[in-house]
Amino acid sequence: MENELISVVVPVYNVENYLKRCITSIINQTYKNLEIILVDDGSTDGSSEICDKFSLKESRIKVVHKNNGGLSDARNVGIEIATGKYITFIDSDDYVLKDYVEYLYNLIKKYNTKIAICSYSVFTDKGKIIDYGKKYREEKLNKIQTFSRMLNEKGFSVSAWGKLYDTTLFKKIRYPKNRICEDNGTTYKLIDQVENIIYGNKSKYFYLKRQGSIMLSEFNEKKLDMIYLTDEMCDFLDDKYSQLYEETQKRRVYARFNVLRQILNCKYENKKIEKELIEYILKRRKKILFTNYDLRTKIAVICISMGKNFFKSIWKLYYKIKY
Repeated sequence: MENELISVVVPVYNVENYLKRCITSIINQTYKNLEIILVDDGSTDGSSEICDKFSLKESRIKVVHKNNGGLSDARNVGIEIATGKYITFIDSDDYVLKDYVEYLYNLIKKYNTKIAICSYSVFTDKGKIIDYGKKYREEKLNKIQTFSRMLNEKGFSVSAWGKLYDTTLFKKIRYPKNRICEDNGTTYKLIDQVENIIYGNKSKYFYLKRQGSIMLSEFNEKKLDMIYLTDEMCDFLDDKYSQLYEETQKRRVYARFNVLRQILNCKYENKKIEKELIEYILKRRKKILFTNYDLRTKIAVICISMGKNFFKSIWKLYYKIKY
């Protein structure tokens, strides 16, 4: 069934220690009819040279060198030049199993859908691996089911990666430029265009959780993009799919906990933002504790109720144990 071209877009920025592993995992895919688009987003390390060297050896690779514009801009450039029937995104510090593309493609053909999602595993520089799909099954989901699972991160998340899309879904959709956490502003718009998606519970995508990545670097106010884009997504879903209201409220709380953790772990505090986030969370304390929020969030709200320093200490302990 390898008669349809699939575009693989890889945004690249200062990942020379990880890039060879990523590109090699794509080149070695069992599905061979690939267009591999490496978008060098103004790297200042050896990433640019690595891209060029691979392109000399592999005819399926296209390299684009551009001025730094951020992850969203790099993905958009890849979308603009992609010519495949389907498109998938792989972050340049991650890697995929050799049947990643074939697995997603076969799911799309088997269930006649326009979006297929696979499970993923998180791995760390220390070698720890966590499989997020073990307790789920292969399943065709309608839009409401998909949004609910995505909002609660049950087997998959809002991430651009780990998914295969019919390229026509991007006809009017692009990632929000000059934003981080851009997946929050895009994935739901793609899902909204289809009636069903297929979720495959096999973990084919390996996501690196590392210090220095966008989500784990020092706090700055750009991190508030997570809240802005999450609220934008939730406003859209509340308006169009009112039955998801309880799920969107959880997602808004989750986004604020995420940003608060980053503020409390940085050297330079922002008291105003910190206060606003804590007030938002504590205002919903009873609802979090006495409705169907997950256990981690319940524990987190108890900890923040006991003071930010206590919350900070418990979160560091949790993170150390988990990763």
